[in-house]
Amino acid sequence: MFLRLRFDSKAVRKPVISAVTLKTSALINIIKAEVGPRRGELIVEVDDSIAEKVEKAFEELGVEVLRLKEKVERNERCVHCGACISICPVEAIVLQDGRVEFLDKCVLCGNCVKVCPVKALKLPTT
Repeated sequence: MFLRLRFDSKAVRKPVISAVTLKTSALINIIKAEVGPRRGELIVEVDDSIAEKVEKAFEELGVEVLRLKEKVERNERCVHCGACISICPVEAIVLQDGRVEFLDKCVLCGNCVKVCPVKALKLPTT
């Protein structure tokens, strides 16, 4: 399961990943991280079987947790050129029968949105 973690200025100063790993024995795969002195946001992957336990542990440390279920939104301008496929860090975009398809493992990193030559893709609002 993919989780988006949002940190405020207090939580960003704590070793929350280490604390949650020690508390839950979860292996946490960091997919994307943007952390500064006042705020931070990470996208992490955890095993589905312990996701709820991990979520609770993060929340106890003051971290906002959102499950990523949405996919990138595509409009009618998409020409299925495939430019987005090679840039995807988690291989969540595939070409099936000549059409670009987004799989459920999308982490909403936005890389595909940036490279789309016809601006047919956008991130859902969360």
